Amino acid sequence: MNGIFDLSGTTAIVTGASTGLGQGMSIGLAEAGANLVLVDHVASTETDRAIQAMGRKTLPLVADLSNLSSITMIMERTLAEFGQVDILVNNAGIIRRTPAIDFSEKDWDDVLALNTKTVFFFSQAVARDMMKRKRGKIINVASLLSFQGGILVPSYAASKGAVAQITKALANEWAKSGININAIAPGYMATNNTKALREDPVRSAAILDRIPAGRWGLPDDLKGVAVFLASRAADYVNGHVLVVDGGWMAR
Repeated sequence: MNGIFDLSGTTAIVTGASTGLGQGMSIGLAEAGANLVLVDHVASTETDRAIQAMGRKTLPLVADLSNLSSITMIMERTLAEFGQVDILVNNAGIIRRTPAIDFSEKDWDDVLALNTKTVFFFSQAVARDMMKRKRGKIINVASLLSFQGGILVPSYAASKGAVAQITKALANEWAKSGININAIAPGYMATNNTKALREDPVRSAAILDRIPAGRWGLPDDLKGVAVFLASRAADYVNGHVLVVDGGWMAR
């Protein structure tokens, strides 16, 4: 059974890999045997060092993913270093919190560009390589706000709804080519994105009261999920949005 979760010899690209959920998933994939291309908008060595300590190969890259030309650069560097892409985790994203009545066009465009446009075109770029072998795994990071509207985050909710639909649309076209494209929808996780919520005693208490598990999620909670969707164990899982939320959606 362990063999179907083994990622030895595979190459995974993870965007937003330096901290939080991206870091947790990167380390989880490396623990399962993958080599990692670690993409982020700032230089960081923490994830890189942790993975190299396991004996895995890494390629850290700094890129502005809101600029689509960066995808070409990442693909060129990855193929030159590793020869192919087996796994893509579209994790990088941003959030802007403002009442909808005051929300700016810039905040709308910035969030939609990174959270949806980049997800689609990065998926397209790796799919072209994966189709050569008729095998590959693409994992998008959605959200509870793929299902719910949220408060003060209209562009983020719109973008994560789009991520879920992009995942399903691409699965409809690419499953026949051996590419599994699915999404993870994390619940309320202890990351930089939720710092303001966790520091608000009223809001934090209300959130925790609704989570049956009684705690905020951690980056480590996505390790096994990412490995599952990246492995042969998920070969017949297509277009699925897998919620990892401590039971929030069950309430």
